Amino acid sequence: MAFKLRSQYNIDNTPIYERDIEDGVIGMANKNGSILVNENVSPLTIKKNKTIEHEKVHLEQMKRGDLDYTDTDVFWKGKKYPRSKMKEGAKHLPWEKEAYNKT
Repeated sequence: MAFKLRSQYNIDNTPIYERDIEDGVIGMANKNGSILVNENVSPLTIKKNKTIEHEKVHLEQMKRGDLDYTDTDVFWKGKKYPRSKMKEGAKHLPWEKEAYNKT
């Protein structure tokens, strides 16, 4: 699958790509330092929800070593959170609290 770079979102050197990602997900931060935005969501919604800024907080968290993830788990400050037992993006999750507070 090809990715499309959305230059309208890229305000620094963070690579931001538009991709068909799962319903209900607007953006995702990746370990490689890039951000994916849902190609099925309007740019206005992405801007209104501060999606890029929110995902950049997650990139900062990963860079600090506080946040990591695998396909099955999320790790926050050394504690393991099974993805099967959480609603991803929920505001009460500690890594999400910080991202929502900063955006």
